[in-house]
Amino acid sequence: MTTTAPQQLYRNIQEFYDASSGLWESVWGEHMHHGYYGADGSIKKDRRQAQIDLIEELLNWSEVEQATDILDVGCGIGGSTLHLARQFNANATGITLSPKQAQRARQRAAAAGIAYKANFQVANALAMPFADNSFDLVWSLESGEHMPDKQQFLGECCRVLRPGGRLMMATWCHRNGPPELSIQESQLLKQVYDLFHLPYVISLAEYEDIAKALPLDKVCSADWSKAVSPFWDVVIDSAINPQALFGLLSSGWTTLRGAFALEPMRKGLADGTITYGLISGQKQSL
Repeated sequence: MTTTAPQQLYRNIQEFYDASSGLWESVWGEHMHHGYYGADGSIKKDRRQAQIDLIEELLNWSEVEQATDILDVGCGIGGSTLHLARQFNANATGITLSPKQAQRARQRAAAAGIAYKANFQVANALAMPFADNSFDLVWSLESGEHMPDKQQFLGECCRVLRPGGRLMMATWCHRNGPPELSIQESQLLKQVYDLFHLPYVISLAEYEDIAKALPLDKVCSADWSKAVSPFWDVVIDSAINPQALFGLLSSGWTTLRGAFALEPMRKGLADGTITYGLISGQKQSL
């Protein structure tokens, strides 16, 4: 569990993404998440296309075929939010702890001509500023790892979901037990926590138990670690160019320090300490 007080954790996350999001966008584009490289991770493809493919594969896996009101929890600079809004011709709301991310997402929505359908705001995912039953799709792509209370986070996602609506979450996990995590595995995870400002992660099995205790039907889970594992090799390779290196050095210590997490993430996915977990469920009817 986290030893950092929640408010300090939130400030750390905000400062990290305020500092690093501009560099990420300039070097790697609008999508701040893993890519999909085929079920076994063997398909070679452009990294940005792999990130778009991940969104499409997640929609297929969770059987989301339509949506009218979408919430993107941990929206970054709006990559997934805008993609979903366009795909479903839906109203979409994105929330983030980073004011700079929210502002950039608004700019991107305006540039895409869909600011009237997509809005972005700074909000805490553990206390969302939305009424019950507000959305028919709650989408969380790699934000659960930042939450200091996983049960409260999933509870909030379920609360704002309409009856019959769908939750789709992809998040970083640690491997399922038994056995318990070894000292070496725990040390690697601590490196990732410290460098990415994460409180802690849990196993996919624990996420599934939390989801099944909520008013959700058709709860299912999947481990896509192999499908996304090439991502970190691609990011590390792409970082070794003058633009990325200059950007890292210019972005300050917070961003530079985060770059040191690339290798532990790559190693953790490769040896199975870190897994890429999916949870989906449909809110029960009233």
